[in-house]
Amino acid sequence: MPPNRDALPHPTPFKALFLAALFGLIAYMVVVIVGLVAYPPLPALLESLASPEILFAVELSLVTSAISTALCVTAAVPVAYSLARFSFPGRRIANTIFNIPLALPPLVAGVALLIFYGPSAFGQMLSAWGLDVVYTPLGIIVAQFFVNLPYMVRVARSAFETINPRYEYVARTLGCTEWGAFRQVTLPLARNGLIAGLVITWSKSIGEFGAVLMLAGATQMKTETLPIALFLNMSTGDLDLAIAASVILIVISVASLSVFERYSDTREVF
Repeated sequence: MPPNRDALPHPTPFKALFLAALFGLIAYMVVVIVGLVAYPPLPALLESLASPEILFAVELSLVTSAISTALCVTAAVPVAYSLARFSFPGRRIANTIFNIPLALPPLVAGVALLIFYGPSAFGQMLSAWGLDVVYTPLGIIVAQFFVNLPYMVRVARSAFETINPRYEYVARTLGCTEWGAFRQVTLPLARNGLIAGLVITWSKSIGEFGAVLMLAGATQMKTETLPIALFLNMSTGDLDLAIAASVILIVISVASLSVFERYSDTREVF
């Protein structure tokens, strides 16, 4: 049986030292974040939150992140299931390729996307068809999708791997097709993990900066998401608007992490 954490021995110097480090760092993080939120006077903060620029950034961030997250979920589910269940030549290489954006600095990913959708033959072809990606809101969606898809794939793959394949085999012996077993058995069992992945992917999409900056640019009231608004206003010295954007991002991050922690416990999948 695992040890009962509530029945541990009385504090020892070792335990006290480690707990002091834990709570000391927690206090440090809380003070830094609360200090940012509490820095401007409340009337100034409320005025900045209601400014047209911040409202535009909030709307653009919500729309683009919702679309890119939906695309990430749609693409990640079959990819994650394939990596979790199927054996095929090059499986390890495929998994490595999907993890490359996780290791790349977002700015590098943004430059790669800029070249691909800009001066390359493919980018020129899209422009000839009237589909402009570079320095447009569409570029925001493309950048968010490229950078955040691997996160969704990893969470979804983890969710699928916690499910015993025997459940699917039993469903198929009872008359389900492969698609039916996947839809009626696997997806419901993986629901919590997929929800956790969706939420954290959406949060990361809203906060994506480097790749969005490179591909979509930083044009005020055009490609100005919340991180771009923060960057632009810090660059021009408008601290109140920059803090307003920061506060919204902090609230979104805390709420998303709370939902992620609630649904990412794989013991609840069953």
